[in-house]
Amino acid sequence: MSTPPALNILISGAGSGLGRGLAQELARQGHTILATDYRLEAAAETVDLVAAENGAAQAFALDVTDESSVRAFFASAPPVDVLLNNAGLQHVEKVADFPPDRWDRLLQVLLTGSFLLTQAALPGMRERGFGRIVNIGSIHSLVASPGKSAYVAAKHGLLGLAKVVALETGDVDITCNTICPAYIRTPLVDAQIADQARVRGMSPEEVIDNIMLAPMPKKAFITIAEVAATVAFLISPLARNITAQAIAIDGGWTSQ
Repeated sequence: MSTPPALNILISGAGSGLGRGLAQELARQGHTILATDYRLEAAAETVDLVAAENGAAQAFALDVTDESSVRAFFASAPPVDVLLNNAGLQHVEKVADFPPDRWDRLLQVLLTGSFLLTQAALPGMRERGFGRIVNIGSIHSLVASPGKSAYVAAKHGLLGLAKVVALETGDVDITCNTICPAYIRTPLVDAQIADQARVRGMSPEEVIDNIMLAPMPKKAFITIAEVAATVAFLISPLARNITAQAIAIDGGWTSQ
């Protein structure tokens, strides 16, 4: 089997957590990473980590919620072969108390940002006859949890967006899929542990054992390497007929 080609991979939210880990893992496979974050210094730190392992990466400031910022990026950046819609944030609060401005912000980053990046990436992908779009969804693209109305709504929305993109790109070698991992131990999840403990009146340890890992028969956090391996397959030529799919990495959560 021939070696898959090296690709230019745009990762949003690459300045920390899963985005940074995916940048490192995919750079090790020979791909060039376009590391974007609304904080340029955070993206630059990711590039430094990639470069320390002799990987190729560039850092860019990018606000995924700002159409002009997205357009400016695509006007000057290298060609984007793969788009990883990863930028995210979280807020945990019951619906009755959920601040509307936080609802708007979460949907803007998680869903509208993914739409804007996808919209901007598609013309170049179509022109070159190849493209891979991978939404970093969540187990909460498939199920719900109390206190996460905006996050659950946005992550569910990614599945619908992917289906429409898949239908509109069926005539060319472009695919759009959503990876749905259960909890990964990142700074975002660590913050969720504290928030869940506050909302539910539990200790952090109880949140981990009784909330996060309890629905998973495997009883283990998902690793960044597992998500990166799934991305690597989805962007390969062998995955050209896998599109519009929600791919769960959930330790068996959704089998129940």
